[in-house]
Amino acid sequence: MSDVGFVNMAGAKASGQAPSVGIGMLGYAFMGKAHTNAYKKMPYMMYPPVAIPRLVAIAGRSEEAVKEAALRYGYERYYLDWQSLIADPEVQLFDNGGPNDAHAEPCIAAAKAGKHVFCEKPLARTAAEAKPMLEAVKAAGVKHMVAFNYRFVPAIRHIRNLIEIGALGRIYHFRAVYLQEWIADPNFPMVWRLDKAQAGSGALGDLGAHIIDLARFLVGEPGRLMAMTKTFIKERPAGEGKVGKVTVDDAFTALVEFENGAMGTLESTRFAPGRKNFNCFEINAEKGSIRFNLERMNELEVFWRDGRPDTQGFANVLVSESDHPYWKHWWPHGHIIGWEHTFVHEVDHLLNAIVNNTPVEPYGATFEDGYRAAVICDAVLESAETGRAVDIRY
Repeated sequence: MSDVGFVNMAGAKASGQAPSVGIGMLGYAFMGKAHTNAYKKMPYMMYPPVAIPRLVAIAGRSEEAVKEAALRYGYERYYLDWQSLIADPEVQLFDNGGPNDAHAEPCIAAAKAGKHVFCEKPLARTAAEAKPMLEAVKAAGVKHMVAFNYRFVPAIRHIRNLIEIGALGRIYHFRAVYLQEWIADPNFPMVWRLDKAQAGSGALGDLGAHIIDLARFLVGEPGRLMAMTKTFIKERPAGEGKVGKVTVDDAFTALVEFENGAMGTLESTRFAPGRKNFNCFEINAEKGSIRFNLERMNELEVFWRDGRPDTQGFANVLVSESDHPYWKHWWPHGHIIGWEHTFVHEVDHLLNAIVNNTPVEPYGATFEDGYRAAVICDAVLESAETGRAVDIRY
């Protein structure tokens, strides 16, 4: 394993300064922008910083676009292929924000080169593709994390904390939906997310992977499930008068039985007019219920069974107090934060794991979590195809 994957803390400790960690970014679109914003914001908000991200290099296929991205985001240089990015000796953390079909090979190569690896979700198109990725990072001994950023929403982390201390008691139900609208128009054109060869799956991997991960993060391992999928629009405009075939699911619904006996429902679609980014779940448990909605991410709806006698329904709780997760780094209570800040919390967590050799799990999602989410996604597709319940086996 190469020495470049690890940070020498001796000089940093002697000088009292945070060590620098060299970032190599693959991709410059949606997630490249989100991750870069987090790297730049983290040192002065998560203060004092555990590390200073150094934006060493960014890679992409279009020279004009990647050159512009390097200039815009502040990367020192750019490459036109991921191999050169990984070969750069100053890159210590490889951040893969590319399309799903560009996750496996670069991440495996980065791990073998001794780089720590941060990969967007879903980790891979299938569990069979995710397994070698997990094996590679384990063999290399590098830190690894999958960008399930919703684990780092203060309200969701607060729910996890409540579950850990037993405040909810036994969990009976977990029902989650992740609803968007962006392809509901049948004239919306073909994009890579609608092509199975590139994406692996549709709403399932794009949105469903998030609520699958949250189900595991908050409730525990699913034991079996039964699911159905649907593709509503099977052809899309592909430019120049051509038509492209949609080869992924537009929506899925699954019934889940967890190993601890809880029941669950999971649903995602990109055909929900009016729903912009509606990641919403409810937990019903022995001592109460909690409901979360990402579109109101600083709030929770909470009901406690042993609450005041005159309290008949849910109470709205603003998760913005200084003692709530992550809030000590931000603003006075009530001055809310947004979606972008989940990535700030996420990269801070990963950089701390790198420089202080702390575990990424259980609060960050490792490649093990990414692999298990892929197994469950595969089970959804298998159940939808066969019409039968599928046992979850890792």
